[in-house]
This record gives sequence, C-alpha cells and structure tokens, in this order.
Amino acid sequence: MKNFSYILLLSMLLFSCKDKPVNTLETTASTRPIEAPEVIEVASFKGQQVTGVSVTNEGRVFVNFPRWRTGVTNSVVELLNTETHSPFPNKEWNSWEVGDKVEANKFVGVQSVIAFEDLLYVLDTRSALFQDVLEAPRVFVFNLNTNALVNTHILNNNSYHPNSYINDLRVDKKNNKIYFTDSGNSGLVILDLETEQFTRVLDNHKSTKAELEYLRFGETKWTNTVHSDGIALDTKNDKLYYHTLTGYSLYSISTAALVLDNAMEIANAVTFEAKTSAPDGMIFDDNGNLFYADLEHNKIMYRKPDGSTHTFIVGEKVRWADSFSIYDNHLYYTNSRINEVTAGISAMKFTLNKVALPNN
Repeated sequence: MKNFSYILLLSMLLFSCKDKPVNTLETTASTRPIEAPEVIEVASFKGQQVTGVSVTNEGRVFVNFPRWRTGVTNSVVELLNTETHSPFPNKEWNSWEVGDKVEANKFVGVQSVIAFEDLLYVLDTRSALFQDVLEAPRVFVFNLNTNALVNTHILNNNSYHPNSYINDLRVDKKNNKIYFTDSGNSGLVILDLETEQFTRVLDNHKSTKAELEYLRFGETKWTNTVHSDGIALDTKNDKLYYHTLTGYSLYSISTAALVLDNAMEIANAVTFEAKTSAPDGMIFDDNGNLFYADLEHNKIMYRKPDGSTHTFIVGEKVRWADSFSIYDNHLYYTNSRINEVTAGISAMKFTLNKVALPNN
C-alpha cells in the first residue's frame, strides 16, 4: 500500500509537469521568471497615422504624419505632454492640403524627422497619396534653439526618380554626410554637406530591391513592394546598414565605400549581414545593438555586435513598429499599424510608446 501511494504520487507529479505550459520568459538557471520590459504609452493620435519619431538630447519629442490620405491635420508636431501637441514649427508650415499649390515653405508629405545635435531634419518626400513626386524631394533643417528654418537641401534631378519615395535618413557627422533610403525606387542617396551635392548609389541594386511582393500577417497577406527602407549608422565601425521593407536580408556598406566614384566598386563593397525578420525603421544603441521590428509577428528585435539576434518585446503593444529613437536609456517607437488599415482611419488609434533598453 505504501509503495502504491508512492507510485501514485510520482505519477501525479509527472503528469503535472508534462501539462505545465512552457514559460518562455523563464531562465534555465532559475525558476524565477524574467519580467518582460514595461511598455509605456507616451502619446496617442486618433485618426492620424504617425510614422516618424525623434527625441532630442534635451528630451523634446517630435513626430510626423505622412500625407498618405486627405485629412492629415499636421505633418510635424512637437509633443508638449501626453495630451498636447503643437504644430512644428508653426501652423502655416503644416497648412498644405491635397490639391493646393505646392509652396516652398509648406510641408507636403513628411515621412521622417531626425533630431541631431541642435538641428531637426524634416524629410519631405514631396509626394502625396502614394503618387509621383510633385517636385524634388527635400530636407528642411530647423534650428531647435529658435525653431527657425536654417537650410533646405533639395535633391537634384539625378538623385531621385519621379516615383521615388525618399524614406529615412541618418546624419554622419564624422564624414559630413547624410544618407537616405528610397523605398519607392530602390537605391540610396548621399548628401555631401560641404558641397551640397547629392549622389545616388546602388540604384536598382540587389541589396536595395524588395525581395517580396507581400508580407504575411497570420492568414492575411499585405500585398506591397517596398524597397530600401530601414537605415542605421554604426558610427563605431563606420558602416551604414540598410534593409528593404518587404524582404528578409540585412546589408551593410562602409561609409568610405559610399564616396567611391566607381559604381561597380561601390556595389562590390556591399556586405550581406544576415537573414532577419521584415522590419521598417532601424537604430543602433550605444552598445552596438541594432534594433528593428519583426513586422509580421508584432515584435521588436535586436541584433548584438556578435551577430546573435534576440526578441526585445512582443505582443499587442507592438503594431507595426515604424520608427525608433533613443533617449534616457529608453527606446521610443511609433505604431503605424500599416497592415491593419483597409479603409478610413478616423476611429483608429496610433501610438508612440517607450520601453527601457536591455542591460547588455
């Protein structure tokens, strides 16, 4: 009877262990679960689809809204607090509407904003409603101490195509350059800040061309072809990383190679880095970790300098993590929910969130 009781107890324990759900947040060294990082909502925007975000060294937060449809209230705003948003630099700059005459000092289709030192770079695709550009794409540069326009860099004819969608940018202080991706017509664009000249490289190159015609979200296909999109600058190793949106290949190229005169030499300098998830924006932290989204699985991933990849956050608080910025040891990201939009967006909420960076 004693042996029978022992066997019965052992069987119950084995059965219990067998049916216990696996907790992917537990470590092998301890049964104590690792807490998932807390996602904090910084701001929300009802009926306004946010894409870009940038936080200054002083903590000023800027976001932008592309003109993918009518009804865009503002192209660029500064968040004064969670509830109050102020048009940047003022209402007039944000007053253009589809059908209006294009004016020099009004935003048309802003895709991204980048704060760098005491300047804010506002990238205007000069495209509305996913159509061809109305005039040359450009970057408006504002002094953050005065909010005044201090420069406008206008792409020359050889650096863009009529169907270009200049998507994102990174400022390279060391080499006095700005690098751009073109997601409408595959390629990279370089601005030499000394000469004010633009150069287009890797035009229609394998590394900048979309690999897929769709992404899959569960049983649903998001059918689109989006070329070179995500871009991130590794300032420690002087390498520019980039990725198509509809694709799974991460590439890099040294910043020294980007200024070569020979197109073949530039192409030969491209390095395939790794197979990854399909991302949108990308960013490096100070530890050399590359953060990027896994759009199809509601994740934000990061790749360590040793090449290993890790899940940072996952779940419903990640809904097409579009753009990233880092401030005060937190990763800020926008949820643009692009795959969820099938009609009007007036009832949809788009958010800006932040989460503490991993301690590694």
